[in-house]
Amino acid sequence: MNAAGRAADASPGVPSIAAGRLGSLREPAVRDLAWLLFSPDLPDAREPSWPLAKPLDTDAAVVAATDWLIDLDRDAGALREALALAHQTRLGRYAECLLGWFLRHGPGARLVAANVALRRAGRTLGECDFLVTTPEGRRLHWELAVKCYLHAAPGEAESGTLSDFVGPNLQDRFDLKLAHLLDHQLPLSAREAFATLGYDGPWEAQMIVKGWLFYRAGANGAVAGEAGKVGETEPSTPVPGLSPRHLRGWWVTHADWPRFASHRAEAWRVLPRLEWLAPRRMAGEGASMSDGAALFAGLAHPRSPVMVAGFVAQDGEWRECSRGFIVPDDWPARAQAFARH
Repeated sequence: MNAAGRAADASPGVPSIAAGRLGSLREPAVRDLAWLLFSPDLPDAREPSWPLAKPLDTDAAVVAATDWLIDLDRDAGALREALALAHQTRLGRYAECLLGWFLRHGPGARLVAANVALRRAGRTLGECDFLVTTPEGRRLHWELAVKCYLHAAPGEAESGTLSDFVGPNLQDRFDLKLAHLLDHQLPLSAREAFATLGYDGPWEAQMIVKGWLFYRAGANGAVAGEAGKVGETEPSTPVPGLSPRHLRGWWVTHADWPRFASHRAEAWRVLPRLEWLAPRRMAGEGASMSDGAALFAGLAHPRSPVMVAGFVAQDGEWRECSRGFIVPDDWPARAQAFARH
């Protein structure tokens, strides 16, 4: 089946014992929360020096969270109100709000404190995202990151590193973000000054790193990870430190967009930043959709990369089947320079 005929799941990577049930979720924020809980981390969990958190570490925890999400989906008014009051415009903060809601109201680990600032001599040294306790009595310090990186290495590359994955605006890089988490954020709760804040430890520091990685589409429109196809720039050798299960999308230049878009979806939509988590579903009527040509015309001179999603009509609604970035034509050269910097 081609990409235009396949809709995406609510939470790619979800355990099989929950996958079928979570596919019925309708509320966008609940789908985003399910994605946050169940989607694969970007770093490789087999790397022993990278302490990845496992919010749902048993089958029983998966079932309990699934039941809770389904109940929340039936009555999400309180969650919608809390998100509206938070007035978040940044993707990372939106994700923190969702995870915080789960830790306050869901099954499993319980929230002790969130966004705990550590200061010295009037200067902020950092902020711990979450302090939680588990039913088994463990005290955990969690750092959450949600990132979208584009693979910027040349097409002929046979191997790669995490530095090849750059933020769309070329202000962030996967290797630098991971180093910041490991070297700065995670050690915060072990600092001597942290003990004076009143949160009895010791705290076991862990990270949750979710997101999508986007590969340049091949000349034939093939995209890494789709139906066994390999994208033009995905290294033939696995990138050290990268989870083999990471979620994939594509990127194309503005000039290449018309040919690429012609066979990939029935309709297209620009995705606002807060819609970058779970695959989207849209009402069949009244949804703001475009065909590939209209989207191309509306992005005549993009100054920065734009995330778009392709949709197919299914059961009276639009369901996302593909996502990626349209980048300015000069972006690839600038991205390669940033990756090497």
